[in-house]
Amino acid sequence: MTSQAPPDIIELDAEQLESLLQRLEARELAPEDFLTLIATLKSYAHVTQLIDQKSTSIARLRKMLFGASTEKTAAVTGRDPEPAATNPDDAAVSAEPAEPPEPSAPPEPKAKPKGHGRNGAQDYPGARRVAVPHESLTLGDACPACDSGTLYRQLQAGILLRFTGQPPVQVTIYELEKLRCGLCGELFTAAPPEAAAQDKYDASVASMIGLLKYGNGLPFHRLDGLQENLGMPLPSSTQWEVVDAASRLLEPAYDELLRQAAQGDVLHNDDTTIKILELIGGRAKTAVIDAADPVGPDRTGLFTSGVVATCDGKRIALFFSGRKHAGENLRDVLLLRATDLPPPIQMSDALSRNQPSGLQTIMANCLAHARRQFVDVTPSFPAECRQVLEAFEVVYQTDLEARKKQLPADKRLRLHQERSEPVMKDLREWLDLQVTERLVEPNSGLGAAITYLRRHWEKLTLFLRVAGAPLDNNICERALKKAILHRKNALFFKTRNGAAVGDLFLSLIHTCELNGANPFAYLTELQRHASEVATAPGAWMPWNYRERLECQAAAA
Repeated sequence: MTSQAPPDIIELDAEQLESLLQRLEARELAPEDFLTLIATLKSYAHVTQLIDQKSTSIARLRKMLFGASTEKTAAVTGRDPEPAATNPDDAAVSAEPAEPPEPSAPPEPKAKPKGHGRNGAQDYPGARRVAVPHESLTLGDACPACDSGTLYRQLQAGILLRFTGQPPVQVTIYELEKLRCGLCGELFTAAPPEAAAQDKYDASVASMIGLLKYGNGLPFHRLDGLQENLGMPLPSSTQWEVVDAASRLLEPAYDELLRQAAQGDVLHNDDTTIKILELIGGRAKTAVIDAADPVGPDRTGLFTSGVVATCDGKRIALFFSGRKHAGENLRDVLLLRATDLPPPIQMSDALSRNQPSGLQTIMANCLAHARRQFVDVTPSFPAECRQVLEAFEVVYQTDLEARKKQLPADKRLRLHQERSEPVMKDLREWLDLQVTERLVEPNSGLGAAITYLRRHWEKLTLFLRVAGAPLDNNICERALKKAILHRKNALFFKTRNGAAVGDLFLSLIHTCELNGANPFAYLTELQRHASEVATAPGAWMPWNYRERLECQAAAA
């Protein structure tokens, strides 16, 4: 028997269950049997409550209890990845014993698998590198082995990796020597080194705290405890003061990201829930309504919206926390868009609150949302769902091929029109047939999935008509996982200012991740060059700030 945290899930094998029933019928229960029965009844009550909820399907309930499995088409439909051969000659198997095989050449050795499961030195771009010269020989010396050759340097140096641990934030104590004159009493104190004469908290401190809290979900109080255990206390209140002060230096870069995202060709948006204590309950009615949050206290919902924009091949992630929905936050972004640019492609799910009211966009809906509805009802309608899922499989395989070949938007569109459009046309005819011939119950799970797909067909298939239109909103869903991770660990923001600081750090950190930049190094350099960032923020983006640093180093 295994008991887990609530909801308690009790696992009993056949023998344990039979033994328990026998003891129950004989009224000879042991003390541990009562615990098992209590946990079982609690689990039953919890599962019954979930089933009573209208929004909880059996498939979703199974995912809650046992975890979500893969949603690949082959796994969902039970289809073999590679169908077996159907040659009729292969089906005939002789009942006679086989003759011993003739001796043949030994089998060819298997190809060596790629990689060895370990990271090489090139996989550690942030590591400190130490050049170690030979202890007795130098370049150009005579070879000690043959006494006639001359030594030259190998292009590939010998590599040795060594890992060390350290506190996330380290403290250095400078003990400045003091000398006093025994006659006049004059005090002489040693001059501090250059590093100690600067600010008490180095720029890297705010970068590390922000990266741990907002980028990796480590709340202030956990870092507080970790630092305390390591003998270098860093109270939660101090951590907040450090990141709050740093946010003012980082704000010009964030504003530039916002401006550049508004010029994007494709914008993804969605939202998730959040808690901001200042805007909950009675405190919300007394909160001052400012221009940054014009939505009144009548709206009780609080959201973190994610916007991921693609602009000139770069991806920009933006986060906004407050009362506004995703569509309202996207509208604020698009108000910064140049008037001479055409309307961008907007990718989201079909919720009306994701649309920016009053502004024109080319709407595309998420194909993954439509597909997931069929995945959920596949156990009840395997044949019908397989028809839909295999059509979607062709679409995603085609898009994968376009990405591997790095096709431009126009060639990707032509590829989808050649391969995906005939399949989707057949699928649309099949969907219409199910409804017109009344082959499916409209109120069933399959009927609801078909209705959703037919209702939003034009927006779900925009990739067949508009170059650059994405298939789904998965990139924004992944971005929102950063906010969800913070919510699961820190639970809430105390004030709107705290939420704004979190949004700023989240936006800069995830934009770095989307563009392959080191977020710790980026945040640190922005603070160390704050005045230059404020003057020309466009030169200090995650994808070009290294070039700026190299130019400064060359000029020096």
